[in-house]
Amino acid sequence: MDDLRVAPGPGAPRGLTVPAAEFVEKFSRSSGPGGQHVNTADSRVQLSLDLGTTSALDDDQRARVLRNLAPRLSGTVLTVSAEEHRSQRRNREAARRRLAELLREAVAPPVPRRPTRPTRGSRRRRLEAKRQRSEVKTNRRRPDHD
Repeated sequence: MDDLRVAPGPGAPRGLTVPAAEFVEKFSRSSGPGGQHVNTADSRVQLSLDLGTTSALDDDQRARVLRNLAPRLSGTVLTVSAEEHRSQRRNREAARRRLAELLREAVAPPVPRRPTRPTRGSRRRRLEAKRQRSEVKTNRRRPDHD
């Protein structure tokens, strides 16, 4: 198995390279597509990477990835599985693609929020809607006894 290359993006302008030795692969029987002999081959792939010790990330990237992927982690280990193909080789490729995409998205810094102001038209429409609603409620009242 080769090193995993993650495409360049925000947070990793030159991309990432995860050494193959840092992956743990497990194979098991898949519940996915197949024919008569589908349950005889271990085609499901689970690919794990310890984000706390990987040499592919610097300290800032590691902190960002651990924060962004926290719900998916078991400790600091990220596990991705693939079982959509009948072939173990294709499932290995799918798991590696999935892991690379997760890392690429998680290493990106958060986009700062730029505060915006309501437009004149949206303020006018909001006030007009409030006036109409007020008119509806006023018309529901009992008439005055003058």
